[in-house]
Amino acid sequence: MDSASSLMGIIAIIPILFYLGLLFLSAYFVIKVIKFINAKTRLDQERNEKMDELIRVIGKKDQE
Repeated sequence: MDSASSLMGIIAIIPILFYLGLLFLSAYFVIKVIKFINAKTRLDQERNEKMDELIRVIGKKDQE
């Protein structure tokens, strides 16, 4: 009887471990997405600044 109850305990823990793993992977995914979005925003801002500078340089050449 003791081995059957321990087996039942292990079987009962499996869904809990599955949900904990799923929770961990979800949190990891959200953190990675947030980091990606922050990096993309920074790179987009740098690209926009460079484009503005190019527009200014091209505008100055046209005026000369």
